[in-house]
Parts: sequence; structure tokens; C-alpha cells
Amino acid sequence: MRTFRRDDLHFDVRDTGTGELGTAICLHGFPQDASCYDEVAERLAGAGLRVLVPDQRGYSPRARPLGRSAFAMPELVADVVALIDSARLERVHLVGHDWGAAVAWAVADRHPDRVRSLTVLSTPHPAALRAAVLRGTQALRSSYVAWFQVPVLPETVLLAGGGAVARRMLAASGLPDEQVARYVQRMLEPGALTAMLGWYRALPVSRGYRVADISVPTTYVLGTRDPFFSPAAAAATGDFVGPDFRAVTLDAGHWLPETRPDDVADAVLHRARELKEVAEDR
Repeated sequence: MRTFRRDDLHFDVRDTGTGELGTAICLHGFPQDASCYDEVAERLAGAGLRVLVPDQRGYSPRARPLGRSAFAMPELVADVVALIDSARLERVHLVGHDWGAAVAWAVADRHPDRVRSLTVLSTPHPAALRAAVLRGTQALRSSYVAWFQVPVLPETVLLAGGGAVARRMLAASGLPDEQVARYVQRMLEPGALTAMLGWYRALPVSRGYRVADISVPTTYVLGTRDPFFSPAAAAATGDFVGPDFRAVTLDAGHWLPETRPDDVADAVLHRARELKEVAEDR
């Protein structure tokens, strides 16, 4: 499939692999797009998974609704379920990074019957993250979130000089130059950055949305040099997941799909193969 539709929004999708081992859906974060998983998807598809990677709401050119309520968490979760339904799948191996990880946590909570396994990259469980904001360094690490919610100003600053500020910020965070150039180019599309920032501006709308303990088999992959998430939030994540939880710690920064594709693919494949063996033994 190349696209799927939900209501009047049309989402672009990258679809690779044959699916003998099942299907993985990979969700990107800010300010990425589906291309962030290109190397991961190649490895997963080569090992037998079908891989679906959508450009999410605000990133697909035909899926940029207006108003912050359009980016509230229930809408983001419903988009993923719509993709699963459009692909005529019962359950998937769900992978998420950054904001995509936040959505993946929520999908696994609200729709555990549609998630065969969950692989979360970088972003701690939302409850662990909320608790960490009250102590340690997490509040400082998350300070940009409040700035992104200010109307107009972030777009003005980030896009000044053809995106020069955005380029410097992304490069300073450890994102490789090739991806910096690609993501900033997409930001420069008319209305694109405002749509991307809609995820942040919808946070007050989603304030009452809570993710409970996760019951599906879960792998949490984190980089010890991630500037955006504190060790306390990462360490507490396992407290909100059932007994089938695995943590993988890498000597890496935040941008795991782009910089550590082998490790990300290995984490997903470990779960997929493990669960396939269990199913075959029954």
C-alpha cells in the first residue's frame, strides 16, 4: 500500500517486505518523517517482516488538519488503528520513536488486542516521564516543549534564514547532516512546521489522557546520551510494563532509527522471532 485514508485525511505510507514473520508498523517523531526508518525497514524486510511506515498526521501533505485539537492523542491513536485496519491486519509489531513512541505507548494501552509486540525507542512510558519531571533533570530537558506551544514564534525563529536555526538545533542534538537537511527541507514546505508543532500545541487538550500499565510484550531501547530524557525517567519505565519487559541500553544519543538501525532492527526481530516460536509450539 502507498496510502491510507482516515476521514478526509490521506496518509503516505512506505510498504516493504513480504510478511512471513508478520508485519511491523514504525512511527516516527518530530521533526522526522518515514524516511528515518529506511535502513531499519530494509533490515526488517530482509529478515521476513512486512514493514509499514507512515508519514504521520501533520507530516503527510494531505494530512495537515487545522487546529490543535486535531492533534490530540486520541486522534493520533486512531490514525494508527486506521492503518492497521486498512492493511487488513489483526495484530502488528508496533515500533515508535520520539513522538511516535508516545503514540505507540498509547496504542498498546488502548488497543492491546492489535499489538503483537511493542518496541519503544528513546521515549519513556508517559507515567515515568511525568514523575521524572518533578525531580532531577527532566524538567530542564523538556523545557523546549513549552516553547513549541507558543503561537507563531517557533515557526518564525526556526525557519529564519531558510531554516538556519532549525539546522543548528538539530545538528547540535546529534542528528546526522543528511537527515538534518532532509527534515529541514520538509519544514520549509508551506504550513508543514505549523502542522508538526500541532502535536505539541495539542498537549493541553490531551492533558486528561493517561496511559496505563502496558500488558503486551515490550522492548524499550534507550541511548545513554539522549539529551531529551533523563536516566530517572528511563529507569522507571519498566515499572509501568508487565512481566514481559526488556530494556536495551545503547551508547548512543536520541536519533536511534537514523544512527543505530542495526540495533533497532535487532530489537524488533528478537521479539518477532520469539513470539513466532511460541505460536508454533502451541
